[in-house]
Amino acid sequence: MATSLKAEARTGRTKSDRNRLRAEGKVPGVVYGKKVTQTPIAIDQKELLALLKTNPHAVIDLDVPQFGKQPVMINEVQRDALSRQLLHVDFHQINMDEPVQTTVRLEYIGDPEGVKVGGILQIQHHEIEIRCLPQQIPASIEVDVSGLEIGQSMLVSELKLPEGVEVKTDAHDVLATILTPQKEAEPEAEAPEGNAAETAEKAEA
Repeated sequence: MATSLKAEARTGRTKSDRNRLRAEGKVPGVVYGKKVTQTPIAIDQKELLALLKTNPHAVIDLDVPQFGKQPVMINEVQRDALSRQLLHVDFHQINMDEPVQTTVRLEYIGDPEGVKVGGILQIQHHEIEIRCLPQQIPASIEVDVSGLEIGQSMLVSELKLPEGVEVKTDAHDVLATILTPQKEAEPEAEAPEGNAAETAEKAEA
């Protein structure tokens, strides 16, 4: 089920207009697509932040002024480099009957056998690229690493995918590896005092 958001019409195009919207708790944005001409909008900041936190790649049922409710996906989010404040958001109107390419979160499950004997789980990817119909986009894809021994890896090609979902990330990419535990370096043996004294005497000679 798609998440719902309501967009407000945005008329001001200047920097001061955008700053005013942000001060009011709204995020300036734009929506565009085959059925929607490029339309400036504003979105409630709290609602958008909640969506970005839970499922930023979800299909959204966006109520657009003059166009009504349209299925969209977030195409780009701009944030302030220092404060991380939301500055702008782009929505792309999609066709529910046409495949889309998007990113989906990986959820690692299981207690690896290699970790039980001292190995270290190193995760290489937290997301992957997929292609499927909008209604088939999963909230996440599980990666079962419970069978991995020390020195073994899990590849993208080994993922169990929901029906209709195609992976676009390289099939040979490593998702996770069980590293061999590093041995603590042994302290260097101190030279006997007698040897040190002999060395000093030879140096003086």
